[in-house]
Amino acid sequence: MAASGFALFETAIGACGIAWSDRGVVSIQLPERNEAATRARLAKRCPGAMEVPPPPDVQRAVDAIVALLSGESADLSFVALDMDGVPEFHRRVYEVARMIRPGGTLSYGDIARRLGDPGSARAVGQALGRNPFVIVVPCHRVLAAGGKTGGFSANGGTATKLTLLAIEGAQLF
Repeated sequence: MAASGFALFETAIGACGIAWSDRGVVSIQLPERNEAATRARLAKRCPGAMEVPPPPDVQRAVDAIVALLSGESADLSFVALDMDGVPEFHRRVYEVARMIRPGGTLSYGDIARRLGDPGSARAVGQALGRNPFVIVVPCHRVLAAGGKTGGFSANGGTATKLTLLAIEGAQLF
């Protein structure tokens, strides 16, 4: 995905990153072990992007992400995503995942059924594991069968997933 710019921003869970193109957000990065590692991960994912202040529409997304990660009610459905290069199946999975409200959860199987392909739960998990739009496409709100946590590919793994769900007030057990 070709990003023109990226920026880091401080949240309640640490320094996150966001990258964008003229069509929308290209990538969101959760905190790594330090700011330099977050910057490096985002720069690797978006080669050639310059670190610059975000344009107004991206700043609005940043402000909403900061609010959400602070435990405030924030709707991220307005955030435009640049899905150039994202496979069609992944796009469909991300569209369903974006409908999960803060504090709510679905299982991989639930999403597969909503896609009309109940046998695709594993493929749903793989698509979410490659989600470049974490938080805006709330893959942390998707659980394994039986309410089990399932995986999470961000730094910190399932502990980060559980932190995000706790911030949003999700009831898991």
